[in-house]
Amino acid sequence: MYVISSFEHSLFLELAITALEQKGIAKEKILAVPLEQKVEKRKFFDTIHRSDGISLFDGAAALGTAFMALGVIYGFVWKWGPIIWGLIGLLCGVFLGFLLDFFTGKERRNKKKVKNIATEVILIINCSENQGEMVEKVLWDHFA
Repeated sequence: MYVISSFEHSLFLELAITALEQKGIAKEKILAVPLEQKVEKRKFFDTIHRSDGISLFDGAAALGTAFMALGVIYGFVWKWGPIIWGLIGLLCGVFLGFLLDFFTGKERRNKKKVKNIATEVILIINCSENQGEMVEKVLWDHFA
């Protein structure tokens, strides 16, 4: 019987392996497989094929639209007219929205990293049927 569990790389993993060895599971029957963490630079824009859930374009589009509308509205009473002021409002809104998304997105990403609990090690134990329940209890006790 194989018992498979996942752990974060921590002291609890070492304690679980030691506890299993003390309970009579041989070292040769315990396999710990570390997983590689893929670190990829964040892209500014989402595509059809890839999305990380945090788009820098959403805020830019929303603020660009709002500022463009305000530029067109007030452009009727200002000197250069509604078209020029609408374009100026669009550019200012897109730039401001991009900056806001970029800087507030950094805070959100940092908070997400803290909350994400990632499996870093897979532990596979080969044991007999009557040892299975004991192995499972030891793993749960060590936060598998």
